[in-house]
Amino acid sequence: MTRDAPPDDPEGGKGNVLAEASVDVVRNEDLVRRRREQICEAALDLFLEKGFASTTIRDICGRSGVNHASIYDYVANKNDALRRLLNQLWFRTDVPMLPDLLREEGRSLEDVLAEYFRETWDKKRKGTLLIYRSVPDMRKEDRAAMRDREEKLLEESGALLAARAGLAADDIRAQVAANLTVFLSAFAPMRDWLYPRGAGSELLVQLVSRGAAAMIVSILESPVEPDLAGS
Repeated sequence: MTRDAPPDDPEGGKGNVLAEASVDVVRNEDLVRRRREQICEAALDLFLEKGFASTTIRDICGRSGVNHASIYDYVANKNDALRRLLNQLWFRTDVPMLPDLLREEGRSLEDVLAEYFRETWDKKRKGTLLIYRSVPDMRKEDRAAMRDREEKLLEESGALLAARAGLAADDIRAQVAANLTVFLSAFAPMRDWLYPRGAGSELLVQLVSRGAAAMIVSILESPVEPDLAGS
């Protein structure tokens, strides 16, 4: 299985956001699964090491052990390999989304953020790194699909944060708070060198969640000057 892929959905499956090519030359489903896992695992290592643009299909063949003559029986090209990896690692179905957690009644904001950060940092780190390294080289339609999905999630999260504070759904403060929260969920794990030496992961989750909750409350309660709100 490709590392960090959802155990019940190893090839992205119903969680697909990016369109994977239909490659059905080989009829042996078990062989297709194993070869795609080999190819995607090798592609992930290479995309993170060399970058997407500098990685060639020959590189992927050499790392995966799948020969050049047959690799196209399992993936259409390296863009298809990237889409499959992002569907597995970033758009995975076993990590709760922020809007889903915010809808749970009776949970404090700090508790919601703790679960969100814990699950995201634990399971989506490689997906974050892959996006960071590969987005500039992605196909235009793939970037558009990702942006559309993220904008909808941010809008939904902002509206739910606004509801908690008794604000209008499109209040700019709630939208800013949602954006900052998602930024922390994605990029905080990539700054390991900032973490205090010896600090455990759960302690970091609790401290960052507490700070983020206080930050969000402060943003939601801060007055907005009318001339700034409309600029």
